Amino acid sequence: MGGLAVPASATASAQTGGGRAERSAATEGVSASGRTVTKRFRAVVRDLPVARETRAGYDRDLFVHWVDADGDCRDTRDEVLAQESLVAVSGCDVQRGKWRSYYDGVETRDSSDFDIDHTVALAEAWDSGAKRWTADTRERYANDLADRRSLVAVSASSNRSKGDRDPAEWLPERATCRYLRYWAVVKTRWQLRVNQAEKDVLVRRAARCDNLRLSIRVARVEYR
Repeated sequence: MGGLAVPASATASAQTGGGRAERSAATEGVSASGRTVTKRFRAVVRDLPVARETRAGYDRDLFVHWVDADGDCRDTRDEVLAQESLVAVSGCDVQRGKWRSYYDGVETRDSSDFDIDHTVALAEAWDSGAKRWTADTRERYANDLADRRSLVAVSASSNRSKGDRDPAEWLPERATCRYLRYWAVVKTRWQLRVNQAEKDVLVRRAARCDNLRLSIRVARVEYR
């Protein structure tokens, strides 16, 4: 499936229930002049633009993904597995480690049990504005290692339960506030819209969550 990146100085205010800082791990896919937005969670949600979404023309193959952007032999899937493993991992094809799915609390030491989920699924991104992007922008979105809230390692069962649904249609069993923060961050980072039902749920549920200060590096988006 399938940020506002938090600088080191903001780590303390952006810790998640899973113990992982909501912060950028790299800078790929972001222009040198990319602006950083710093807002409270509820303000981020409030400022998401609302528009009707359409699926017309979507094809998953339009988002080239699991590339090895830095040429280090690990593709995007393996990079995320290495980042999120609770123990050290080795090799190009990361097979053994220890992972905990924040969606449902499932743990594994076998990477084949987990999927790498796009917090905002590719189809949902398409509906929300990516249909107008260049191929390069879609590829950068699909492999966004620059903000660790964009891609997460989760149990295959939870990922497939989610599918391409938005928060009006699906929420994880656990860490709902964390998930909603990540969702709002990715939509803001990539300048994507929300539909009205999605916005209503985000606003309502955000009111029950800690109003954390979020820092988001806005990605470079190019249009056709």
